[in-house]
Amino acid sequence: MSDDSAFTSERETAIELLEDDSISAFYLGVIRDSEEIDTTFAQTADSPEDEGLQALSLLATHVRIVANQAGVDPSTVAGDAATLAGRLEDLSPEGMRSTEESEPDES
Repeated sequence: MSDDSAFTSERETAIELLEDDSISAFYLGVIRDSEEIDTTFAQTADSPEDEGLQALSLLATHVRIVANQAGVDPSTVAGDAATLAGRLEDLSPEGMRSTEESEPDES
């Protein structure tokens, strides 16, 4: 399957998932033209604890997917993401590149 057809297939899967009336939480992030990031998050739960668990479950699942794609441990992805999030004011891909370029060389 080509990258374009894989992307199209995953996009169709995402649309189908969002059309399901039984979902109780979702997080969606998109990047447009490799420059602009848009996100949305919504949930409904019976208690603040359930809301917290849903949010953490979505985050943990995303971390695991990224780790599997990168071939690294989830803890590495989580640590890198937390470090990057703490440094960023601009969560666009361009903002992330600027942060990477300004990091001191550790060698």
